Amino acid sequence: MNNRPPALGRRQSVGIRKLRDLLAQQDNRICADCGAPDPKWASANIGVFLCLKCCGVHRSLGTHISKVLSVTLDEWSDAEIDSMIEVGGNASANAIYEAYIPQGVKKPRPSASHDERAKFIRAKYEEQEFLKPSLRILSSSYSRKHSLQTSSSTKTMDSLPSTKSSEKTVAMVEFIGMVKIRVIKGTNLAIRDVLSSDPYVVLTLGHQKVQTSVIKSNLNPIWNEELMLSVPQDYGPVKLQVFDQDTFSADDIMGEAEIDIQPMLTSATAFGDAGMLENMQIGKWLRSNDNALKEDSTVHIIDGKVKQEMSLQLKNVESGEIDLEIEWIPLDQ
Repeated sequence: MNNRPPALGRRQSVGIRKLRDLLAQQDNRICADCGAPDPKWASANIGVFLCLKCCGVHRSLGTHISKVLSVTLDEWSDAEIDSMIEVGGNASANAIYEAYIPQGVKKPRPSASHDERAKFIRAKYEEQEFLKPSLRILSSSYSRKHSLQTSSSTKTMDSLPSTKSSEKTVAMVEFIGMVKIRVIKGTNLAIRDVLSSDPYVVLTLGHQKVQTSVIKSNLNPIWNEELMLSVPQDYGPVKLQVFDQDTFSADDIMGEAEIDIQPMLTSATAFGDAGMLENMQIGKWLRSNDNALKEDSTVHIIDGKVKQEMSLQLKNVESGEIDLEIEWIPLDQ
């Protein structure tokens, strides 16, 4: 159920219309980095529109450099929309970030390999090698922490290793798509303060880490928040952890579980384009003593999307359950 106040809903609708009007401008109809047509993703703090392949590289940079959002799937804050509009889109941002591309350096094309994209995008945004000379004085101290605009809010935590060599290793990862995980609610969570807890959920996949907001003094919290993770070619389970936020000490663990996304991805691949199929069940993740499922979790095609609902019994804790809904977003969507 949507509990957003009507006025807030109207403001967001106006903002989304402005964002889509910006996307409709000619320079924004192609990816800012590779020129692929019809980009459906954006870096809210840099102010550019992106294709899904370049979006995967941006996500590996960390949100201190590029905060990636879907134009059609994510909820945008007023500040994020205002940031995009203030920059003006691809042409304005590229006039700065690509002002001085050295001879011999070429932008990747839509058919470029992941390695080609990663090399160019990291040079462009992380190293800021193509900036105007007047901005290069700042780039040495700001390149790891700043972009044209600084987002005031984010749900994604920077989880990349601090060493430059490790960052380059992350850049070599090939992504095959994304999973959108809606963290719905928690039930009967463990007490970690005097009488209650201040819980939040952290999801980890590879080097990526995203988290929900903190809900104060609640053992049965309702988040209903969507978190996005890029899925690498060699993926493993998504790790879920629940923590209790503490002000003066380290946050306490309130249980954990692993989410096996293989049944969903295998089913989605086998059935092909979900948008061409009717609503149906296409797969199942079976409950066993080795996983955290409370009951079998089925994979469905619903309105052209591959989705899976599940309820997890948290491990290594005295009590607690988490309800989720997962949606698979293929590379070409």
